[in-house]
This record gives sequence, C-alpha cells and structure tokens, in this order.
Amino acid sequence: MALHRLTSITIGVPNVAETVAYYTDFGLAPDGEGWFTTRDAGRQLRVVNAPTRRLVEARVGADTPDDLAGAAIRLRRLGVESTLTDTTLTAYDRATAVAVVLETVPRVTQEPVVATLYNGPGRAERTGSRAPGILRTGRVRPHKLGHAVIGTPDFESTTAFFREGLGFKASDYIKDSGAFLRCSTDHHNILVLAAPVAFLHHSSWQVGDIDEVGRGASAMLEDHPERHIWGLGRHHAGSNFFWYLKDPAGNFSEYYSDMDCIVDDQLWTPEVLEGAKGLFNWGPPPPPSFLAPEDLAALMTGTHSEPRRVR
Repeated sequence: MALHRLTSITIGVPNVAETVAYYTDFGLAPDGEGWFTTRDAGRQLRVVNAPTRRLVEARVGADTPDDLAGAAIRLRRLGVESTLTDTTLTAYDRATAVAVVLETVPRVTQEPVVATLYNGPGRAERTGSRAPGILRTGRVRPHKLGHAVIGTPDFESTTAFFREGLGFKASDYIKDSGAFLRCSTDHHNILVLAAPVAFLHHSSWQVGDIDEVGRGASAMLEDHPERHIWGLGRHHAGSNFFWYLKDPAGNFSEYYSDMDCIVDDQLWTPEVLEGAKGLFNWGPPPPPSFLAPEDLAALMTGTHSEPRRVR
C-alpha cells in the first residue's frame, strides 16, 4: 500500500512535566522538546501543552509525492481542504480537529526478535534451562508505536476522513461504533470510536513478547498501582496480548505483542464484531472506566462543538 506506517503522534495535556515523567517510566527515551523515541522507529511521541488531553497530530509515512497528491484529491471530494508540499500533506479532521500529516519518509525495517521458546504437551522446545522471560533484567523499551485510538462525535465523518480520504484500509469494525483502520501491514494503526466528545482514548506500543507485556506493566505498577486499568488479556480484533495503564493526564497507554499482520489485502475479510468479542478474547472484563473514561463528562463540559486546533 502507498501508506506504510504510523510515524508519530503528538498528544496535548495540561500537565506536561508529569506526563513526560510517566512516558519515561514507560520505556520511551526522551529526545528533547517533548519528543520520545522507540527502539526501532526514532521519534514517535511528542507531549505538548493543551487545555485538555487530546490527540493533536498524527503523522503517517507515505512512499511518494504522488501518494500525497492522490490523498489531496480524495480529501477534496469529501469537502476537506489540505495543504500540499513536495514532502507533506496536512489535513484536519473536522470532527476532532486532529491534524494528520502524510509525509514521504523511508520505510522502517525492524530487526527480527528471536521468538521465545515455549514448552508444550509432547514438545520440549526448551530443556535444561529456565524460561528466558524470567531471566531478563533489563528495562522494557517499546520497539515502535503501534496505534492510536480516538473518540469522535461524528463517527461516519472521521472514519471517512481516514479511510476514503487519506487511504487507510479497514481491518474490522465494532458494530455502529468502531473502525479498525490500518496504514501499514499491522491490523490497525488508528481505531475510530464513536463518542460524545473528541478525545484520545489510548496509544499502543509494541514490545517483544507476552513476557515483555507483563514485565513492562509490572514495573510500571510497582510503585504506582493506581496506573493499572486493564490486563493481562488477549484481544480478538488484532489478536494481540495487551495490558493498559493510565498516564497522569488520563490517557491510556498499552503494551502489546503478537499483532495480526495483513500482508495481502485480498486474503483478509473484515468482521463486524458485537459485544465483548469486539474487545477481548480472554482476560478480565474491561472496567467501566475503560469503556467510558472517568473524565469524559469534564471533557464534554470543557470542549466546544468545534475543538480548538493546537499547533
């Protein structure tokens, strides 16, 4: 596909210093001016000041300037204006005021991580030693940004902005309320959720395996049990293992591993998921605060029908 990855996100929060400290603990590496890097993909998160927590910007990698020009034409058909240069296309989703920047950048090739050996019935893959997962002592550092999830008061419009306008592809849907959209071979890079107000629900970060999901979350909770939201579990949409935590601004952040990979679009058929199946395959049920964040009413009170653009 012409698009090849979610390059970075910028989140706005009212408490920058506390949020920066959280994502440092989370395993992202500070890189100046509010930026954080991952192990494999460079600068992928920026934290800036904003009156309320929200997704300010998402940057998406594209292969050629022709890909940008094609997106500009499709957006115009939707009535969305964009700004086009030789290397970028910038457009705003009207319902959420999120700026999306398509940029011509090289594709990232990740070095393969050796799969953990698991013993099973009649299958001794690992003998004479303890499991590698319990021998690790280093800090968990995410390999890359996987996806961002945004709430929108106009589900159809925001979904069309990403899908018909920018060129994202649909992987699965939650009936009447969710669209899992991809700009790479990952199952999803943006999840659009129907909501009474525009807000950032969570960002998701790839780690090596299920042991890294558990080790990362355990380290985050050791001195801050209040950070726990939901996990450990396995999603149905995307199939990935997950554990969700909460940053000081109220955004959720997810460690994940083993995400579905869609290399051939013709071999994947999107499902329309209903009920709990759309959320998880196994694990504890999601808490009410995951489905409706505790500050949602405050966000609704403090947000106008046309969210303010933060630059």
